[in-house]
Formats: sequence, C-alpha cells, structure tokens
Amino acid sequence: MEKIRIGVAGLGFIGPIHIEALRRIPGLEVVSVHHHNDAVKTKAEQLGIERYYQDYETFLSSDRLDCVHICTPNFLHYEMARKALAQGLHVVCEKPLATKISEAEELVALAKSTHRVNAVQFNVRYYPLIRQMKTMREKGELGAIHTVLGSYLQDWLFYETDYNWRLEPDKSGESRAVADIGSHLMDLLEYITGLKITAVMADFDTVHKTRKKPLVPIETYSGKLLKPEDYADVPIATEDTAHVLLRFNNGHKGSITVSQVAAGRKNRVALEISASQSSLAWESEKPNELWIGKRDETNGLLLRDPSLFHVEASKITAFPGGHNEGFADTSKQLFSEVYNAIRTGIPPPEWKFPSFGDGLRELVLAEAIIASNKEQAWVTVP
Repeated sequence: MEKIRIGVAGLGFIGPIHIEALRRIPGLEVVSVHHHNDAVKTKAEQLGIERYYQDYETFLSSDRLDCVHICTPNFLHYEMARKALAQGLHVVCEKPLATKISEAEELVALAKSTHRVNAVQFNVRYYPLIRQMKTMREKGELGAIHTVLGSYLQDWLFYETDYNWRLEPDKSGESRAVADIGSHLMDLLEYITGLKITAVMADFDTVHKTRKKPLVPIETYSGKLLKPEDYADVPIATEDTAHVLLRFNNGHKGSITVSQVAAGRKNRVALEISASQSSLAWESEKPNELWIGKRDETNGLLLRDPSLFHVEASKITAFPGGHNEGFADTSKQLFSEVYNAIRTGIPPPEWKFPSFGDGLRELVLAEAIIASNKEQAWVTVP
C-alpha cells in the first residue's frame, strides 16, 4: 500500500499533536512541515522531519503532497485551505475553516468541485463515550430529549498577564471564548442529540478589559519573571466568559457556559442530557466514564470498554477496558476516518450528520450568538 504523503502547516501547540497522531496510523507519512518564522528549522529537527519550509507556496508545491493539515492562527485558514484545494490537495483544517461564512462556503464548494476531502478538526466528537452516547440516542435508549446543559471551562487566560494571538480579533475573529471552545461544545450537543439549535440568547463578559501584552518573544522569557516595562497595556474586545440560552428544533431548551478564566479548570468540557427514559452526563477530564441516570432504577457508571459498547462506538476504541484513552487519541481516530475516506472515496456514515463537519455550522451559530449578545435579544439561527 502506497503511503499517503502529508504536510503540516503550523507548529505551535496543535501542529505537533497532529503529527504525533498521524504517526500512529499505518499508511501515512508526514514528509514536510511549514512554519511562518525562522523557528521552523529548529521545530522540524525536534520533530524529526527533514523537509521544512517558511514559504507556504513552496511547501505546497514540493514533496508530492497528497494532503495538508492547517494548524495556523484562524485568520490564515481560508487562504491556506483555498490554495491547497486549488492545487488538488486534500485538507484537514483546525477550526474555524474560515472567519467569514462566505469564505467557508467558497471552500466547501471548491472541495466539492475538486472532489477533495475538506475536514474540520472537531476532535472532541471522537472520544469513544461521545460516540456511545450518540448511538444510545439513535437506538432509542434515552427517549425524547428535553433538557441539554453544557459547559467548557479553562483557566489559561486567568491572569491579566496571560496573552495570546487569540485575544486579537484581526487574528482570531470577533468572538473568542464562544468561537474557540464554545464551538466544540455546541457541536457535541447537536451531534449527540441529533437536534438543531434554532435560536440563541447570549450574554458575554470580559473580565480583563485590559491585558498586558509581552513585548518580547515567549521563547525569550519563558520561565522568567518579566518587568513592568516588558509589557504593553492592550484593550480587550472579545469575551472571557459567555452564557448562552438555546432553543432546539424539538421545542425544548438548553444552556451553555464557556469561560477561559475559570481557575483550576484546565480544559474541562462537561455536558448533561436529560430525556424521558434516562439522563447522561460526561466530562472531558474524566473521559472514560459515562454517568447514566435513572428515576426508578440504580444509576449507572459505564466505563470505557469496547466489549460493553455498541458496535458504532467500539470502532473508535483502540484499547480494551481499563486501558485509558484520552485527548491525543481523539485526533488519531478522526484522522483514521479522514484518510480512509481519502483512500476509498467513501465518507463514513458519521459525516452525514448535518452539523459542524463541513465548517459552516460553526460560523453560522457563532454569528448568531455574537448578534444576540449585541442586541440582548433572542436571535434565530438561519
């Protein structure tokens, strides 16, 4: 079997995670990387990759690539994906696919016309217990869903001295917490329940109205104490936290809370779904446990074990029960489905669900939530 040749663009936090996951899948080879600055050589050497490029066009045209993974800041996604698709390459893009709906629509149409796979990295779907919850709902084991609750909490922006490009709207987009982490949460809720969000009521809060932006590169001061003169005060226009009420197409309600200033919560997705027969609760910091709630029976705790799962969930479970799987495995499972689709030309049944898979739904929901916050009113989701 000839190996699929892959290039990875962007070597910050998430790029190396893509590379590590790809290396665990037979038949794939990461042959080159791209990074925007002079650090590309050092980063490539650390990752054990011989071919590296600072120029994106040269990166695309060299090494006979079959697919490109885009792991760069948000504002670069559209143009990088467009160029890759135009050259006949498959694309796996970190969310968002673009920062504007019109741009995302163009990319989806381009991928369709060129018969290329254009996947967005909603990897949280690929925890085995998420797939198990979805399958339980599909098989009627939950009954009619009436309440959906969720939260996504982080603390990496807790201090006013915490700073990142995601704080700058020209690089990340008009929304931060909702678009960055809330999109994962809303994707999960729609994916598991099969419901569509039809209207939103949002209220944003910016805890740090001003942040202190470091004036020296992070590699220079990492682990060192900065002096006051090493910072510049920068006004912040995007939300640190958000609370959003949801209306679903079955007439029932839900709510979500997202925060990037919740001390002690490193990266915690939590959701609870209440239905007419039972309730389900799951959180990402304990991803191998699913709580099943009953009214007249003993509550249960399903531990991740493929022998106890529906076959749909066991397919994305790599190890026997008691051998935990986590964050890094979600990307591996997503990429396994992506590259099987590239080889066979047949997308898996999972991709037929009309949610965030093509990158459009995420942007439509984010735009409606931003508008609702501004208007302080319910906004219908198109």
